[in-house]
Amino acid sequence: MSSYLCIIVNETHIQVLGWISIIVTLVSVGGGVEYPAINCRKHGAVLTDFGAVGDGETSNTYAFKSAITYLSQYANDGGSLLVVPPGKWLTGSFNLTSHFTLFLQKDALILASQDESEWPSLPVLPSYGRGRDAPDGRYSSLIFGTNLTDVVITGDNGTIDGKGSYWWSKFKNDELKLTRPYLIEIMYSDQIQISNLTLLNSPSWFVHPIYSSNIIIQGLTILAPIDSPNTDGIDPDSCNNTRIEDCYIVSGDDCIAVKSGWDEYGIKVGIPTQHLIIRRITCISPDSAMIALGSEMSGGIQDVRAENNIAINTQSAVRIKTAVGRGGYVKDVFVKGMTLSTMKYVFWMTGSYGSHPHPDFDPNALPQITRINYRDIIADNVTYSARLEGINNDPFTGICISNVTIEVSQKKKKKLQWNCTDIAGVTNSVIPQPCDLLPQKDGNECPYPNHILPIENVKFHTCAF
Repeated sequence: MSSYLCIIVNETHIQVLGWISIIVTLVSVGGGVEYPAINCRKHGAVLTDFGAVGDGETSNTYAFKSAITYLSQYANDGGSLLVVPPGKWLTGSFNLTSHFTLFLQKDALILASQDESEWPSLPVLPSYGRGRDAPDGRYSSLIFGTNLTDVVITGDNGTIDGKGSYWWSKFKNDELKLTRPYLIEIMYSDQIQISNLTLLNSPSWFVHPIYSSNIIIQGLTILAPIDSPNTDGIDPDSCNNTRIEDCYIVSGDDCIAVKSGWDEYGIKVGIPTQHLIIRRITCISPDSAMIALGSEMSGGIQDVRAENNIAINTQSAVRIKTAVGRGGYVKDVFVKGMTLSTMKYVFWMTGSYGSHPHPDFDPNALPQITRINYRDIIADNVTYSARLEGINNDPFTGICISNVTIEVSQKKKKKLQWNCTDIAGVTNSVIPQPCDLLPQKDGNECPYPNHILPIENVKFHTCAF
């Protein structure tokens, strides 16, 4: 194994959100590389210590698995760090361990294998009831973990390439027996950090934390062709206390999609996504949203905050997607400080997003959409200001929009700028003038919470190896 010198900077137990950590800094004998993390590690190794070959052609699946298995013995002794050095490291799916950091050095490139035998199958997710691409199981994600505590995936802007074209072709040709893998998926886990990486060409969704809590996703560059299928950037799914910030995303689907399960399965599992902040995101997605709430929202979505985000050449900004049969709720959504350019819609809500796991969905499972707040928005080159469509006998209520200036494209100018049905709410200082279902209330400023979420208090330590 590689030689490391461990220096304990401060052996003080610190409790933040129930996290107890020892601040430890690792310094290699010849000098070090510093990086920010929720926790530092006492032990470390380099991938090449386990026979890995970085030529882009040799499979390193066994090397990744061997390294992580070896390092897992240190979970209760200060944790461990696996360094991926410069090179092209071809691998299939591998699983992480607790109290563990995966660090990609600059010029390190993890390449996803296109050999399906290197992708184990998993059962369908309990809150979905079937796969998204095929009804049976699903392929494990490239980087996967379940029932973990204190996991960091980070680097010096190293790259993970999902080589998704192989999977996109199979999806488009209806050749899949299992649902496509995601790039990174962490399940039933607590204390997760994913940061300072470039992620390319995921087979499907890029980053999918699910049934997890206390999550920080920061400083990611996520890139996929704008016509690639279902390449959502970041999908917090039935997660609690999550912070997503300072990411740049170009996607064939929603840049960020907030989820909590699908129809009766999501209702039964009943784990909401709540206490989520999304800030300083830049999104490009001509056919989808910067931030989507749903459409799989049957476990509920509550207390979502989005501030100081940018969308360019994107179909819509913060979009709510739901339908009869979903049940659940989307409520207490707070959006402020959006800058938008070249948009089809600034505001878009739909109650007829009809994708269902089964055709015999419950028509009495109606979603509750209420207390949705938007303020301080500037948009230019817009085709439509708003498309707000609730559900007959189940209107979307408590909508508040204030301090918004929308510049409509003269080339694409449409006479009806606000298309509104089955909604209720108020507006103030909004240009162009909203629909009659959103009357102006002078002096109204849509609320945004003054208190910060607990996850915003979590500070990174400076670690080194």
